[in-house]
Amino acid sequence: MLVGKPAPDFDMVTTRNLDTLEERLTLKDYQGKWLILFFYPADFTFVCPSEMIAFNQTVPLFAEHNAELLGVSTDGVYVHVAWMDSMVGYLDFPLASDRNWSTSRAYNVLDEEEGIAGRAIVIVDPDGIVRYEVNHADQVGRSPREILRVLTALQGTGRTFADYDIAVAA
Repeated sequence: MLVGKPAPDFDMVTTRNLDTLEERLTLKDYQGKWLILFFYPADFTFVCPSEMIAFNQTVPLFAEHNAELLGVSTDGVYVHVAWMDSMVGYLDFPLASDRNWSTSRAYNVLDEEEGIAGRAIVIVDPDGIVRYEVNHADQVGRSPREILRVLTALQGTGRTFADYDIAVAA
């Protein structure tokens, strides 16, 4: 478990600069900000497009909380661009390429047999400490609203309870 420990460093090429596709991002680039690091199995898979679109719609809400998003898969940046061109549209946050699996492995989300990242979320605080981590089953998409609720709770000073306006079936 990584919660409460320093986040593993990373250095990955990203889609941040679509003209060159050579801009690298490291953990240090997010110092002083909250980082929502979300791993996903691969571009062109069944749940990922809806997640990307939902995350993209909430970029301004995360920015209000001094948080930035970084999507990570083991696909290359050229595959990321092809996916954006054909399915999800251009995103207001970068996608990173973990082609050598080092970041997925360091965050303990790598499926070694398949060579893909799991569907995981890691929230890193402005000091580089992991404050939250969860790994979802592959068929379960993530809710940016829930991640924003968790982020808000982590940034607060008191205890936070469930989001009571969500109906729960009996």
